[in-house]
Amino acid sequence: MREFDYSKLSTLRWDAEILSLVAKIHECKGRQEMFLSQKPAALDKLVEIAKIQSTEASNKIEGIITTSARVKQLCEEKTAPRNRDEEEITGYRDVLSTIHENYEYIPLTVNYILQLHQILYRYSGRSIGGRFKNAQNYISETRADGSSFTRFTPLEPFETPDAMERLCTTYQKAVDDDRVDPLLLIPIFINDFLCIHPFNDGNGRMSRLLTTLLLYRSGYAVGRYVSLESKIERTKEVYYDVLLAASQGWHEDSNDPMPFVKYILGTVLAAYRDFEDRVTLVDEKLPALEQVRRAAQKKVGKFTKSEMMELCPAISRASVENSLKKLVDAGELTRHGTGRTTFYTRNG
Repeated sequence: MREFDYSKLSTLRWDAEILSLVAKIHECKGRQEMFLSQKPAALDKLVEIAKIQSTEASNKIEGIITTSARVKQLCEEKTAPRNRDEEEITGYRDVLSTIHENYEYIPLTVNYILQLHQILYRYSGRSIGGRFKNAQNYISETRADGSSFTRFTPLEPFETPDAMERLCTTYQKAVDDDRVDPLLLIPIFINDFLCIHPFNDGNGRMSRLLTTLLLYRSGYAVGRYVSLESKIERTKEVYYDVLLAASQGWHEDSNDPMPFVKYILGTVLAAYRDFEDRVTLVDEKLPALEQVRRAAQKKVGKFTKSEMMELCPAISRASVENSLKKLVDAGELTRHGTGRTTFYTRNG
C-alpha cells in the first residue's frame, strides 16, 4: 500500500532550480502584498477577468468547451447552461467562486473535497458529484493513429477513501509542523491526488481548484488576479509530460515528483510576473492607446487581441481594438491573418 509521509520532505536536499523558484516567488509575493495594501480597488477588473479565464481554460484542458462569449455570460450569471459542457463549466464557476470567497474557512479535509466536487456537478444530471469513484479509472493517451494506451493506473476504488484520508492528514501535519515551504508541499500533494484519481470524473479540474485553494490558504493569492489555469492550458503538453514523469514508480513509492514541482512553481512565478506587468498599467491610468502601446512593447513574438485585453483590463474591448488599429496604421504593429486567426507583431 502506498504510504504518505510528508515529514520526510524536510530532510530532502532540494536542487538549486527549485530553491531559486521558491525565493523568487517569495519576493513577488512581498511586492504584491505591498501593492494590495495601497491600491486594492484598482484590481477589481483583474479579478473578474481571471475568474472567466480560469473557468474557460480549466474546462478546455478536459475537452469541455463552449464559446468564449458563452463562458463570459455563464461566469457573470447572465444565462443558464444549455448542455452538459455548459453545466460543468457553470459548476466550475461556482466552486471557484466558493474558494475565492471562503478559502480561509475551507480546510483540506476529505469532507470538504467531497463537498467541492458535489458543487462541481450540481448542474449535471449525473449522480457522481461528491462521491468517490465506484469503478477503476485509467489515465490514457491517444496516439497519432487514433489508438490509445494507458499511461497510468490509479488506485482502485476500495483503496481510495482511506488513501485520501491519509493524504489530507499528512499534508495538514506538514503544514502545521512548518518545516517545509507550502510552495513545495502543494504540488507534491496535487501529484499524489492525481495519482489516486479519487473520482469517476472531474479529477483534473478538482486538482487545479485545490491548487488554487491551497495557494490561497498559504498566502499566495496571485491566482485571484492572473489565471493559473490559463497558463497551464497554454502549456498542457508539458503539463501532461511532467505529470507522467512524476507518476512513474508512484505505487512503489519510488517516484520523483520534482518535474511537476518545478512546473507548478514556474507557473506560479510566471503569474506573479504577469501580475506586476498588469498592475503597472492599471495603476498609471494612462490613455487607452498608451496602455496598449506599452502592453505590446512587453510582448516578444506574436500576440493576440485577447492577450492585449488581459494586459489592459481597465479598458474596454472596443478601446483595445481601436488602439491596435491605430498602432497598425502608425506602422508600430503589423496585423497578420483574419478573423479568429488574427495576431500582431511589433515592428521594432
